[in-house]
Amino acid sequence: MTVIGDPMPSEAFTGSWNGVGHRLARGTWSRRYALQSIVDCAAWTVALVGAWAIVESAAVSSGHVVSLIAIACVLQVLVGWTLRLYRRRYVYGSFSELGAAATSTFVIGTVLVVATTEAPAVVLLATFGALTLMGGSRYVVRLAHDSAQRPSAGSPVIVIGAGDAGISLVRQMLADPESPYRPVGFVDDDPEKRFLRASGVRVLGTTSRLAELAARTHASGVIVAIAQSDAAYLRDCRDMLAGTGVWLRTIPTIGELVTRTVDLDDVRNLKVEDLIGRSPLHTDLTEIAHSIRGKRVLVTGAGGSIGSELCRQLHALAPEALLMLDRDESALHGIELSIRGSALLTSQDTVLADIRDAEALDALFADARPDIVFHAAALKHLPMLQRFPLEGWKTNVHGTLNVLSAARKAGVATFVNVSTDKAAAPTSELGRSKRMGERLVAEYARCYPGTFLSVRFGNVLGSRGSVLHSFREQLRAGGPLTVTDPAVTRYFMTIPEACQLVLQAAVIGEDGCVMVLDMGEPVKIVDLAKNLIALADADAEIVFTGLRPGEKLDEELFGDYESEDVQVHDKISRVRVPALEVGLLPPPEAPLMTVADFVDEACDFRTAEIPVLPAPASAPDQSSAPDQSSAPDQSSAPAQSPAQSPALAPASASSPASALETTGVDAATAAIVAASTTAAVPSAEVEAPSPEPSAHPTPDPRGAAPRGAEPRVAEPRTSEPRESAPTVPALPVLAALRRKGVAEHVV
Repeated sequence: MTVIGDPMPSEAFTGSWNGVGHRLARGTWSRRYALQSIVDCAAWTVALVGAWAIVESAAVSSGHVVSLIAIACVLQVLVGWTLRLYRRRYVYGSFSELGAAATSTFVIGTVLVVATTEAPAVVLLATFGALTLMGGSRYVVRLAHDSAQRPSAGSPVIVIGAGDAGISLVRQMLADPESPYRPVGFVDDDPEKRFLRASGVRVLGTTSRLAELAARTHASGVIVAIAQSDAAYLRDCRDMLAGTGVWLRTIPTIGELVTRTVDLDDVRNLKVEDLIGRSPLHTDLTEIAHSIRGKRVLVTGAGGSIGSELCRQLHALAPEALLMLDRDESALHGIELSIRGSALLTSQDTVLADIRDAEALDALFADARPDIVFHAAALKHLPMLQRFPLEGWKTNVHGTLNVLSAARKAGVATFVNVSTDKAAAPTSELGRSKRMGERLVAEYARCYPGTFLSVRFGNVLGSRGSVLHSFREQLRAGGPLTVTDPAVTRYFMTIPEACQLVLQAAVIGEDGCVMVLDMGEPVKIVDLAKNLIALADADAEIVFTGLRPGEKLDEELFGDYESEDVQVHDKISRVRVPALEVGLLPPPEAPLMTVADFVDEACDFRTAEIPVLPAPASAPDQSSAPDQSSAPDQSSAPAQSPAQSPALAPASASSPASALETTGVDAATAAIVAASTTAAVPSAEVEAPSPEPSAHPTPDPRGAAPRGAEPRVAEPRTSEPRESAPTVPALPVLAALRRKGVAEHVV
């Protein structure tokens, strides 16, 4: 029984095409070109008879009209055959076919006017009438075919977004009888589209009425067909449909659709990445494509999460050659399969090599001669590098140096180092090693021609070993989900977004700079876990395990003592970091304490060491460029031990403050050390006088500002208040200073 006022069931829409009607529509469509010539001749017949009856000209007899009909029909077949109207040249019912039909009609009309000078009004009226009937007949046949092709068993869905992507999706749904979706309406907040109808599907209303419209149309689901929809909008749609039993799906972001249009297969369920608060991404794809097209590009770490996505996006931009380097042969197999559809591993574009092997890199770069290098190879798991810091030293520091050296020798024009937000004010071995990499890149920018820059960003969702993968595996196992701390936050970005911004930064980046990507608002990890549990419709517990050694409660994108950042793009800022002289670097096989001492000093830089961002200037004169033979490079400069560096020499002052000043520790740290020492030795009266600038500043061996010069005080960031520094215990401070060789002057 059908209740009055209820929507007509889906079977009623397609029932008229069942049986005879459906077979007739399909039969007509299969013979449409042969039948169309007969229909066009009939159109001339009806048009001429109708025009003669309307004009009622005495100069034109009935016999004359019959002659005109015969001439028009013969000419229509001949002209139509010549224009291939009946030979499958045009898509049936398209504007191009209608244009060809109009051409044939006006040719025939001109002939008839010349042949009938007594009554031109009859011929002119008949010409326009015949064209109208020809176009109308094609439209009716096309409409009948499209209606017969509409899916009858698909789930009724509402499509949010009546733009290009939404209309394209609806047309694909209607063109496939086996489509899993059957569109019942659009939803769009644009008031100019409230009366829009596309492919017979109309706009029903706005997003605020989404739940009501879904109930009225009996929709099973809703598809958000807006490639640039933000997370807040998706969360609102999810909340409106909560409890209705209507599912919500979306399409990939514009970053994932960088080189293609949306397809029906792109429709997918919501992922937690869609709900983390990212704003729409806007990049200049034309500028990026222009910079990559026709160039030779090399990517290290090509099998990793970032490297593989970089390779996919670079491949779509048509470089002359794309060399993918990794030490993991299985990862190379996977990336070649995803890009080329086959993985024979016989292509010269896949390279099995380790960035720790300097000789292999030199030979590879000399043979490949890349124009652009994206250095994404690195060890990235923080807890592992806390346990094995020398592995990070060999790969993240000396591996980066090896790639830089090979790139310089091969004359690479642009070198892009992929860094991490943990390099800003680093507290972990991972962050410290990546910070060293940033400083080495700055050193090569200072000494050699070409563009050497780093790109710094936070966590990427979906990468191998990310928290999202861990949560999903824990959910699959039934829980619980482990979070370090209820208040811990991290910056997140999807892999395609990060890679697209890396490409943008490579285009607009400046020599020697660190390009810092805008990561949006930091996300609480516990909220991420709760969202994932909600999307999985699971009942899992969240357990807090405590922060691990080296971890921060909140990550930072900018260090406390970095020079003032300058925004160069809607989503990219730039900062300067001090260069690190290559000759000071201990060798890869140096003992742990030597490496630890050097890294401590290298990461404990002062504000005065950071170059001020210069005003835009013309290109430097090549004659004034440093001589490559004398510039520092691993291959030419000897490895200098930390004891040989003036910056690392033992202090000779007798007081804690003067000892710390000699080693480059600032006054605030000196005060903390003095207070801690006093607490440790109550009987000793330790005084920490404030240091004064030296009258004759000592040059810094790393090419920075003089040691005694008045430092430029960095402007405090006002985005969020900083917590006061915690009290430093005496023993850990003394232990740290003992490694620097100055503890005996403090105690």
